[in-house]
Amino acid sequence: MKHILERLEKRRADARGGGGVARVAAQHKRGKLTARERVDLLMDKGSFEEFDMFVEHRSNEFGMEKTKIPGDGVITGWGTVNGRAIFVFAKDFTVFGGSLSETHAQKITKIQDMAMKARAPIIGLFDAGGARIQEGVAALGGYGDVFKRNVIASGVIPQISVIMGPCAGGDVYSPAMTDFIFMVKDTSYMFVTGPDVVKTVTNEVVSAEELGGASVHATRSSIADGAYDNDVECLLQMRRLVDFLPANYAAGVPEWPSFDDIGREDRSLDTLIPDNPNKPYDIKELILKVADEGDFFEIGATFARNIVTGFGRIGGRTVGFVANQPMVLAGVLDSDASRKAARFVRFCDAFGIAIVTFVDVPGFLPGTAQEYGGLIKHGAKLLFAYSQCSVPLVTVITRKAFGGAYDVMASKHVGGDVNYAWPTAQIAVMGAKGAVEIIFRADTGEAEKIARRTKEYEDRFLSPFVAAERGYIDDVIMPHATRRRVARSLAMLRTKTVEMPARKHDNLPL
Repeated sequence: MKHILERLEKRRADARGGGGVARVAAQHKRGKLTARERVDLLMDKGSFEEFDMFVEHRSNEFGMEKTKIPGDGVITGWGTVNGRAIFVFAKDFTVFGGSLSETHAQKITKIQDMAMKARAPIIGLFDAGGARIQEGVAALGGYGDVFKRNVIASGVIPQISVIMGPCAGGDVYSPAMTDFIFMVKDTSYMFVTGPDVVKTVTNEVVSAEELGGASVHATRSSIADGAYDNDVECLLQMRRLVDFLPANYAAGVPEWPSFDDIGREDRSLDTLIPDNPNKPYDIKELILKVADEGDFFEIGATFARNIVTGFGRIGGRTVGFVANQPMVLAGVLDSDASRKAARFVRFCDAFGIAIVTFVDVPGFLPGTAQEYGGLIKHGAKLLFAYSQCSVPLVTVITRKAFGGAYDVMASKHVGGDVNYAWPTAQIAVMGAKGAVEIIFRADTGEAEKIARRTKEYEDRFLSPFVAAERGYIDDVIMPHATRRRVARSLAMLRTKTVEMPARKHDNLPL
């Protein structure tokens, strides 16, 4: 019996060794952890249960039968993160460059199926060079099997992709269909075709970092929802993110003990809005002062910074925050901001996460660049997302809510359940100056008349009370009471039920 156990331990040791000491050292030299080190850091200590440790590829082409390594380039299994079950697969760059083979794909699809059966989140750690060329169409078929399961799991369980090294070719499409993508600065990149192919086809000379690095995807393309300095920070932030997410669409949001008084008032909010209506302020200050213990996990922090999205807690329960950011482009809605917010709103709605919206928006961004770029369709995505929501929607207008952007930002008209305004709110078709120049066009040459008309317009329309008179605003609240009023509204809405007409599926304006 002893020799059998020793043989088992040796086989396990061989599998845990990955591609060997030299390749592990090379991985560390690049500033990256190995796949096993990443899994150990992500999961609670001692909780990881590995599956398919001894799986090997079955390829006999191009001499592959002479090189077989247990695990075949991907580690799969489950464990816990802060006590909650999570499934994981981690591509091992030290084994065949983490490339996907037929058996490699089968390991991933098995863990995807298990996550679906258990109705638990799945996290993929990517560090790979694409399909295993020696296996040809068998590898491509494996990709297809993974992709199909990504789609089936969408909206059922949270799917998170973490790019921690190269991610090219077919490997990029699985992350693209998951809920969130995060990258590591300087050591990770994503692209469909690499720099060499780009040079051959288009004659462009570009580095891997310039083509698909974290700086590109987190700030310009919006492919990544965030980028971190190194593997350790990234994985610790993933542990934090998982704490905000439900296990599945039907489980309800997690509840964590909070030491923050639900009725806490913050008098500093009474002076948050500047006297000058054109002067910016940081909307994140409001989010941090409303959320439990100032804990806010931002999504897409460096892309479309004129809108802020992310997770926090109120009363120990996860909520999604969406807020216009006056510090950037005056908080205007443009194509990028609309897409970013729409994606986030749809995730929250899919998983039963209530949404708190803070509004300070002067309208949609004008100009040919926006119109040619499809602002109408992109703006409609956000409108569609809010209108489709069945989760609790609480909206607070802090200052400007002008034009169609007022409607789009979770107004009462598109489904807002409880809509508050601060006394500083200005709700109108447009700002006073533009409105007066249109309404009183005949008086435009007389400065005194224009000034008087502007004052009349401001007094009548640039306040929350016209909307409140019509019931579009449920109450005008004191800024310092925002947390208490929002928390009470969310508690009241916990049993919200919405019935939608029968259909096969909607047709989102993509």
